[in-house]
Amino acid sequence: MSEETLFEGEECPHLLLVDDDPTFTRVMARAMTRRGLTVDVASSADEGLALAKKNIPNLAVLDLKMEGDSGLVLLPKLLEIDADMRVLILTGYSSIATAVEAIKRGACNYLCKPADADDVLAALLSEHADLDSLVPDNPMSVDRLQWEHIQRVLSEHDGNISATARALGMHRRTLQRKLQKRPVHR
Repeated sequence: MSEETLFEGEECPHLLLVDDDPTFTRVMARAMTRRGLTVDVASSADEGLALAKKNIPNLAVLDLKMEGDSGLVLLPKLLEIDADMRVLILTGYSSIATAVEAIKRGACNYLCKPADADDVLAALLSEHADLDSLVPDNPMSVDRLQWEHIQRVLSEHDGNISATARALGMHRRTLQRKLQKRPVHR
């Protein structure tokens, strides 16, 4: 895709971008505007929901992990406003569990950071999410397998750290330390 407007002759699509990284949102919003979209930017799920209620977007890009509610919590709230909204979950902490959960909750796709505007648009406009691309051909390392398991259990407990720690049989602080680390490579 080029920097030219992608949606000539059509009504200008409206994109809601919700991410707590101000540099990322500034760069992405500028790139999407160049591609012919109207962009609203929010730095939290609450702010994003308020913006969506004022001016319903056609498309939304949500960061998975933010202060306050996560993108997975915001996702169904946006779809209640407009069931046809195409919502992409974008994350720097990808896991198979969160990808599956995002799709179950109604996301049209799931994309790992770093991603540029072309990647985001392609994921938003694709007909089907490609979860197979998240599953590697070679086996996962033991550390990555542990990370995936923690993410799955965390998802099952709706992000509740204490309940997840109890389910995993570990101390809550140990779990918090593990969650603060970036995911290990496959």
